[in-house]
Amino acid sequence: MPEADRHDTGSNYVQLTLAELAAEVPEFNWTDYLSAFLNETLTPEEPIVVYSMPYLKRLAKIMNTTDKRVLWNYIMWRFVLDITPHLGHAFRASRHEFRKVLLGIQSDRNRWNLCIDWTNKRLGFAVGALFIKENFNPESKETALEMIHTLRSAFSDLLEENDWMDDETRAVAREKANAMNEKIGYPEMLTRPDELAIEYQNLTIVENEHLQNVFNWLRYDATKNLGRLRENVNKAKWSTAPAVLNAFYNPNFNDIVFPAGILQPLFYSQHLPKSLNYGGIGVVIGHEMTHGFDDKGRQFDKDGNLKQWWNNRTIQAFRGRAQCIIDQYSGYKVDQVNQFINGRMTQGENIADNGGIKQAYRAYRQWVKRNGEEKLLPGIKLNHDQLFFLNYARIWCGTMRPEDALSKIRSSVHSLGPIRVLGPLSNSEDFARAYNCPVGSRMNPEKKCSVW
Repeated sequence: MPEADRHDTGSNYVQLTLAELAAEVPEFNWTDYLSAFLNETLTPEEPIVVYSMPYLKRLAKIMNTTDKRVLWNYIMWRFVLDITPHLGHAFRASRHEFRKVLLGIQSDRNRWNLCIDWTNKRLGFAVGALFIKENFNPESKETALEMIHTLRSAFSDLLEENDWMDDETRAVAREKANAMNEKIGYPEMLTRPDELAIEYQNLTIVENEHLQNVFNWLRYDATKNLGRLRENVNKAKWSTAPAVLNAFYNPNFNDIVFPAGILQPLFYSQHLPKSLNYGGIGVVIGHEMTHGFDDKGRQFDKDGNLKQWWNNRTIQAFRGRAQCIIDQYSGYKVDQVNQFINGRMTQGENIADNGGIKQAYRAYRQWVKRNGEEKLLPGIKLNHDQLFFLNYARIWCGTMRPEDALSKIRSSVHSLGPIRVLGPLSNSEDFARAYNCPVGSRMNPEKKCSVW
């Protein structure tokens, strides 16, 4: 749900062979290129999945019309850009000036901060093993699993109520939702040092040789990834470190992942009322589940295979509702930079935000029905329905430099924080009822968009 959600840059996934790709993009010898890149003999009949055909077509044209010296300079620049944080002061100072213009960052991070960040990202399971010992309550895992089950039940109810999906597709959608794998907290191997050691057995780390360690890790990671070619998919294997404040949906695995790092306030605490937890981590769970049925995730079946399992009439109905979301968000202007949100680029995340909050509120009310209303909090003149939506909005509170806001509007698949509050809440009948918003007001417009 936060900004690191995995995504692609195109509108459709395509499964085809290398020969078919060559026919689509004839400017490039894909069989030879991928054989050399993977150090593996491939044939034109090799099946592949392309995440963005329009991108590849434009890339091939650019490569064939651009001077080779420019291409080589670009490749070197990308390499330098990645390595400069690990070099000396002169290099880092130049990088800071670049980021100052691009993102408005006034001061660079301390070296120790960068080193910790790099270590957590690249040696995440090793760091995670230490993190969970000190910072993770095992009860959080059971609570998250219980909430996932209530969100799944709420989604099934909403499936029954929607009037745009045919019964056959609805049944398969329910089957896909029920088949979602849940990864919560951390993989169990982190509690077994011998197994954890195997994860890093081909990686060499040398004290006081930071840059060499960076190169060693890049080689280790590339070798590990290339070694997965033609291997059977291990759906139980984690690819996400525990000490990460994020959550993910993986369409190829049909799994939802909630690392230990996100099972903390503001998203979750065992000491918070259920209203706040459902408005926090509950919405995150619903958001990730909805990704399985957004413009990208809906193209994969319950086993993670690229497959059209919706009939054409339902696809058209979905696109009509998605277009409503696209148009709505394209009308939101960020006054700070005088720019509009790109509703098409952000549609998947916007669909997930809207679906997630609807499912989470439904799940919360089902919990209340079973357990009774929660006691009001002393000194706060808000009921728990209102607190549910307040906590959701609180998650996206923050400030942003104009340069960074402009960069995110142009490149991010997520809408900016204020829009992630305004859009879903103004589409929510539940929110309007909780806060008594007048019909026709900004937060309760007569026309609302709804996909899930």
